[in-house]
Amino acid sequence: MVYRLLALDIDGTLLKSNHRLGKETKEAIDFAVEKGAYVTLATGRSFPSAKKIAKALKLDDAYLITHDGGFVASEGDEPIYERRIDSDRAYQLVDILENYHCHIRLLHEKYAIGNKTRQRNLIARMNISMGDPLFYPINFVDSLSHHLIDQPLTVPKIKAQFWNEKERQDAMEEVQELVPHIRLTSSGEGSLDITDASASKAKGLQVLGHKLGIELKEMVAIGCYENDEEMLVQSGIGVAMGQSPERVKRVADWVTRSNNQNGVGYAVREVFRKQLHPEVYKLK
Repeated sequence: MVYRLLALDIDGTLLKSNHRLGKETKEAIDFAVEKGAYVTLATGRSFPSAKKIAKALKLDDAYLITHDGGFVASEGDEPIYERRIDSDRAYQLVDILENYHCHIRLLHEKYAIGNKTRQRNLIARMNISMGDPLFYPINFVDSLSHHLIDQPLTVPKIKAQFWNEKERQDAMEEVQELVPHIRLTSSGEGSLDITDASASKAKGLQVLGHKLGIELKEMVAIGCYENDEEMLVQSGIGVAMGQSPERVKRVADWVTRSNNQNGVGYAVREVFRKQLHPEVYKLK
């Protein structure tokens, strides 16, 4: 099998625990490109944040699967696929979440809006995990629900970060019961990630594959969290990071090393090292 596309999650996968991009990882991605693979990022991060990482990997023109599949684009103004939480559901979700102790962000493809909270360490941790670039403005307001009454907004994704697991579970149950046509996943401890029901990283890969003429069986996907599971299952090879939760490891085809042990670099070289460049196959 010739694998023609490599999809990579960012947090917990490409990046180490210190949120840095290792030299070995960069070299492995260059290696996959040399082998003829189209490399994309499939992430829960916003489009500007993913674009910043893509540029560091010299993937400037690549289509990126962002907002957990809610926004797929190469340039922010020209998405090839987008699924939004409409303004009515956005208000309904925020109105529910504001009854719990959590930090909430509405993630538009150009900016974010978040609620103020006394838990400054939680916001700081969320800022790091979201990788907000300097050119991605974030506006903090006292009440998101009041803000949405005055300025209705549709967004690809809403993210809430909790510091109490029971509250997170209670919020999930209430949201599932009261708000229709949404998808709930998690991208780390304490997170609740909400998209339209038709958005997922797996759907993003399907859309991108259709545009590029690449089948799912020709794809390799590497991820770490619950929001990666469907993508790992549908790809030709699904690889879970070594530190992934057990439920993610169970659905993967195999498990690589952790993100702090060059897991991406190891997996990419194992998959692509015996693969000839597609041009070589054409000459046979």
